[in-house]
Amino acid sequence: MTNGQYQEAVDWLFIQAPNYQIDGQKAYKPGLDNIIKLCDFFGNPQEKIKCIHIGGTNGKGSSSNMLASILQESGYKIGLYNSPHLIDFTERIKVNGENCDKEFVFNFIQKLKTLPEDILPSFFEFTTIMAFEYFYQQNVDFAIIEVGLGGRLDSTNIIKPLVAAITNVQLDHQNILGDTIEEIAAEKAGIIKNNTPIVSGDETDVVKNIIKEKATRENAPFIDATLLEAHLESDLKGNYQQKNIRVVLALIEELKKLNVNISDKNIENGLLHVHKNTNFIGRWFEFSKNPLTICDTGHNQAGLEFVFAQLNAIDKHKHVILGFVNDKKIDEVMNLLPENSEFYFAKPSINRGRHPKDYEDLLIGAKISYKIFDSVQEAYLSAKQQCRNEEMIFIGGSNFVVGEFLEKNLESSK
Repeated sequence: MTNGQYQEAVDWLFIQAPNYQIDGQKAYKPGLDNIIKLCDFFGNPQEKIKCIHIGGTNGKGSSSNMLASILQESGYKIGLYNSPHLIDFTERIKVNGENCDKEFVFNFIQKLKTLPEDILPSFFEFTTIMAFEYFYQQNVDFAIIEVGLGGRLDSTNIIKPLVAAITNVQLDHQNILGDTIEEIAAEKAGIIKNNTPIVSGDETDVVKNIIKEKATRENAPFIDATLLEAHLESDLKGNYQQKNIRVVLALIEELKKLNVNISDKNIENGLLHVHKNTNFIGRWFEFSKNPLTICDTGHNQAGLEFVFAQLNAIDKHKHVILGFVNDKKIDEVMNLLPENSEFYFAKPSINRGRHPKDYEDLLIGAKISYKIFDSVQEAYLSAKQQCRNEEMIFIGGSNFVVGEFLEKNLESSK
């Protein structure tokens, strides 16, 4: 198999299957019918691996990568399924920090082409069964599975995990999950299974109660991670990571009850070496020191509040590159923008990418210093040219903005 053949196969996958990340709501296929048929077709590999399920609005990726790192430090072979990818498709499916083998991806896509006509999966359903099969073939000790969207109807919800977590619940994807926190919390609580411990990381009573009530109905032990004391350092530097660390510690306590051997030293080292152990990038990722350049994939109101608050705490003039997708409520973002900043708004190069000219009236109303660009790279090159000593650059607003930036610039920075 050549790189060209691999790329052709992945391109076929993107074309054949509706992809929510690219096409939005019209590609979203709620329900488990397709994934059940898919898993049956491939011999139900998800039933042959030990899974940990992680859902929530924000913090799923950070929490799952921190947990993976700790378990790797404990000597276990760990499968990790995250989405979306930032640069290459194989980032979604990792074993001990190594991206999924491209030859496996190529061969698996050939098998997907032989599916019966009555199975019409989405892109995410394709990748989910691919992850299950890869983890089974790789004989992982544990597979950490991140929920794609929501929970109750997400294709990952076919698994029967050892333990599950809901990091938090915030307003996001309202066009699919519901207009209120209560509706969204009920969807996310759909991952709670009978007799399976559920860790809750949300700090609001309304969310806690919804998760707790569902746990009671399912006879599932409820663990409130917000009651834990967590004063541990991590190489994931966002201030918000302390909340995720508590969720991870609660998950570890439940795994210990199942005789999973994890020491305090494993926890300490795992949290300090997440990047090295899992190759996780995207959350408060320091791309360069000179000039200080930070990327963060936070993209909904709650995520951006944390990110922009941390930016405000840095006493530097900032060059802030932002881009959004079509379903983003940009008026909410305008109220959160960091201070002491010049802004560079760009269109992400995907179907859902929104051109800043479409919302320039909001930029004018915000009374900020801004420029508009047709691409993320153009915005970055302009910001880099304008950035003086002791100033900094920030890139964010969307997974796609960060992914596009890293794809263009990460290799040349090494």
